[in-house]
Amino acid sequence: MACFTVPATEAIVTTIAKKAADSSAKKNNTEITNIFVKRMDWLNNMLWGGSALLAFEHVWHGEVTPWFPFLTNAVDPADRIEMLHEMATSGVGMAVLVTAVWFVIVYASSKIAKKAEAERSAAK
Repeated sequence: MACFTVPATEAIVTTIAKKAADSSAKKNNTEITNIFVKRMDWLNNMLWGGSALLAFEHVWHGEVTPWFPFLTNAVDPADRIEMLHEMATSGVGMAVLVTAVWFVIVYASSKIAKKAEAERSAAK
Protein backbone atom coordinates (compact mmCIF):
# COMPACT_ATOMS: atom_id res chain seq x y z
CA MET A 1 0.00 0.00 0.00
CA ALA A 2 2.26 2.82 1.15
CA CYS A 3 5.09 1.10 2.98
CA PHE A 4 7.59 2.35 0.38
CA THR A 5 6.99 5.95 1.46
CA VAL A 6 8.84 5.47 4.77
CA PRO A 7 12.19 4.36 3.26
CA ALA A 8 11.70 6.98 0.52
CA THR A 9 11.31 9.66 3.17
CA GLU A 10 14.45 8.43 4.92
CA ALA A 11 16.24 8.50 1.56
CA ILE A 12 15.22 12.14 1.07
CA VAL A 13 16.47 13.07 4.55
CA THR A 14 19.78 11.22 4.18
CA THR A 15 20.38 12.65 0.70
CA ILE A 16 19.91 16.18 2.05
CA ALA A 17 22.16 15.40 5.04
CA LYS A 18 24.90 14.01 2.78
CA LYS A 19 24.76 17.05 0.49
CA ALA A 20 24.89 19.37 3.51
CA ALA A 21 27.91 17.52 4.93
CA ASP A 22 29.68 17.60 1.56
CA SER A 23 29.02 21.30 1.05
CA SER A 24 30.09 22.12 4.61
CA ALA A 25 33.34 20.21 4.14
CA LYS A 26 33.92 21.92 0.80
CA LYS A 27 33.16 25.37 2.24
CA ASN A 28 35.49 24.85 5.21
CA ASN A 29 38.11 23.25 2.97
CA THR A 30 38.23 20.14 5.15
CA GLU A 31 37.84 16.43 4.56
CA ILE A 32 35.03 14.34 6.00
CA THR A 33 36.67 11.93 8.40
CA ASN A 34 33.62 10.15 9.80
CA ILE A 35 33.39 6.86 7.90
CA PHE A 36 29.61 6.74 8.25
CA VAL A 37 29.19 10.19 6.68
CA LYS A 38 31.63 9.23 3.91
CA ARG A 39 29.61 6.10 3.09
CA MET A 40 26.17 7.67 3.37
CA ASP A 41 25.88 7.40 -0.42
CA TRP A 42 25.72 3.61 0.05
CA LEU A 43 22.73 4.06 2.35
CA ASN A 44 21.10 6.46 -0.09
CA ASN A 45 21.51 3.98 -2.95
CA MET A 46 20.05 1.16 -0.87
CA LEU A 47 17.06 3.26 0.24
CA TRP A 48 16.32 4.81 -3.17
CA GLY A 49 16.66 1.45 -4.93
CA GLY A 50 14.46 -0.39 -2.46
CA SER A 51 11.84 2.36 -2.48
CA ALA A 52 11.76 2.45 -6.27
CA LEU A 53 11.37 -1.33 -6.46
CA LEU A 54 8.58 -1.31 -3.88
CA ALA A 55 6.83 1.60 -5.59
CA PHE A 56 6.98 -0.27 -8.90
CA GLU A 57 5.53 -3.36 -7.22
CA HIS A 58 2.68 -1.32 -5.76
CA VAL A 59 1.98 0.32 -9.14
CA TRP A 60 2.05 -3.12 -10.77
CA HIS A 61 -0.62 -4.37 -8.36
CA GLY A 62 -2.81 -1.31 -8.83
CA GLU A 63 -2.29 0.09 -5.33
CA VAL A 64 -0.84 3.37 -6.64
CA THR A 65 -2.79 5.38 -9.22
CA PRO A 66 -1.85 8.41 -11.34
CA TRP A 67 -4.82 10.41 -9.96
CA PHE A 68 -5.46 11.92 -6.56
CA PRO A 69 -5.19 10.63 -3.82
CA PHE A 70 -2.61 8.38 -5.61
CA LEU A 71 -2.85 5.61 -3.03
CA THR A 72 -5.96 3.46 -3.44
CA ASN A 73 -6.27 2.97 0.30
CA ALA A 74 -6.35 6.72 0.95
CA VAL A 75 -9.89 7.01 -0.46
CA ASP A 76 -11.82 5.21 2.27
CA PRO A 77 -11.23 6.27 5.90
CA ALA A 78 -11.33 2.65 7.08
CA ASP A 79 -8.62 1.74 4.58
CA ARG A 80 -6.48 4.69 5.71
CA ILE A 81 -6.10 3.11 9.13
CA GLU A 82 -4.85 -0.10 7.54
CA MET A 83 -2.50 1.89 5.29
CA LEU A 84 -1.07 3.87 8.22
CA HIS A 85 -0.64 0.64 10.19
CA GLU A 86 1.28 -0.89 7.29
CA MET A 87 3.47 2.20 7.05
CA ALA A 88 4.15 2.09 10.80
CA THR A 89 5.00 -1.61 10.85
CA SER A 90 6.31 -2.71 7.45
CA GLY A 91 7.64 0.66 6.28
CA VAL A 92 9.45 1.52 9.49
CA GLY A 93 10.70 -2.06 9.80
CA MET A 94 12.17 -1.98 6.28
CA ALA A 95 13.81 1.41 6.84
CA VAL A 96 15.33 0.30 10.14
CA LEU A 97 16.56 -3.00 8.66
CA VAL A 98 18.17 -1.30 5.65
CA THR A 99 19.88 1.23 7.93
CA ALA A 100 21.10 -1.52 10.28
CA VAL A 101 22.50 -3.53 7.36
CA TRP A 102 24.23 -0.39 6.10
CA PHE A 103 25.82 0.17 9.53
CA VAL A 104 27.14 -3.42 9.54
CA ILE A 105 28.47 -3.11 5.97
CA VAL A 106 30.24 0.18 6.68
CA TYR A 107 31.70 -1.10 9.95
CA ALA A 108 32.91 -4.34 8.35
CA SER A 109 34.38 -2.57 5.31
CA SER A 110 36.27 -0.10 7.52
CA LYS A 111 37.72 -2.98 9.58
CA ILE A 112 38.76 -4.82 6.42
CA ALA A 113 40.35 -1.63 5.02
CA LYS A 114 42.25 -1.00 8.26
CA LYS A 115 43.50 -4.58 8.32
CA ALA A 116 44.66 -4.35 4.70
CA GLU A 117 46.39 -1.03 5.43
CA ALA A 118 48.14 -2.55 8.45
CA GLU A 119 49.32 -5.51 6.34
CA ARG A 120 50.64 -3.15 3.64
CA SER A 121 52.49 -1.10 6.26
CA ALA A 122 53.98 -4.25 7.82
CA ALA A 123 55.12 -5.51 4.40
CA LYS A 124 57.10 -2.34 3.70
